[in-house]
Amino acid sequence: MAPPIIDAHQHFWDPAGDYDYSWLAGDFSPIRRRFGPSDLKPSLERAGVAGTVLVQTQNSLTETRAFLALAAHTEFVRGVVGWVDLTDRSVGTQLAELKSAEGGRWLVGVRHLLHEEPDPRWLLRDDVRRGLAAVAEAEIVYDLLGKTVHLPAMLQTVADFPQLRFVLDHIAKPEIREHVSEPWMSLMSEFTSHRGHVWCKLSGMITEADWSAWTPDDLRPYVTHALGVFGTERCMYGSDWPVCLVAGSYDRVIGALRTCLAHRSDAERDQIFSRCASEAYRLPGDGA
Repeated sequence: MAPPIIDAHQHFWDPAGDYDYSWLAGDFSPIRRRFGPSDLKPSLERAGVAGTVLVQTQNSLTETRAFLALAAHTEFVRGVVGWVDLTDRSVGTQLAELKSAEGGRWLVGVRHLLHEEPDPRWLLRDDVRRGLAAVAEAEIVYDLLGKTVHLPAMLQTVADFPQLRFVLDHIAKPEIREHVSEPWMSLMSEFTSHRGHVWCKLSGMITEADWSAWTPDDLRPYVTHALGVFGTERCMYGSDWPVCLVAGSYDRVIGALRTCLAHRSDAERDQIFSRCASEAYRLPGDGA
């Protein structure tokens, strides 16, 4: 019997709330509305997905607390990747408070909207590195969110923190629309020596492709390279819902990855669609 499918990357948001969703404009206007558990549940059931990892959208402790409370009352949310201010000297206290708050057991990782920082070497700042040490001490994951330009700093960071579990979001957002492979492929290959404590999400790809014309064949070279670097034991499925909806439905996202993995064994596909997320994030109740 196949293990339950885990979607390792999804979001909720409400543009009518207190957060800045100014990016939900222009081509992203169709998804400028509230998305909550009831919106996602039918897609999960249709695709046979049993659980998800809910990921932050704002550099906000308030949002993180709200997501943890939501996870405590949402059956399919298996974990939350939230946010803390890594540059704050009290980041260790922040983490402890989050873990002791309502739903705190669901805090499995944190991340920062790195791509919004003007300095691509932001991760290498002394105050940020002090914060990463606190994340390692809290024994949770740090999600790496960025693009090709951020990969050198990411590689230096994972080399300097072998005691910290990292998950690379969206395979570092390669330029799929333009079919660009370098320097993304060469830089990604450097993760090979660090994959003992680094995992990769096969997520966020269709929004880096041509929204109106992409096919699984456009994604295949990037999926193949990520698998070659990290191995099937270190790659996990993520939908990036509802961001993905500008380029395709939930069914198309998971279907495209299944197509790219059609030649893999059942055991390899089970690892990617289920076990990897449980193992990397140590999801509560999953025995990881």
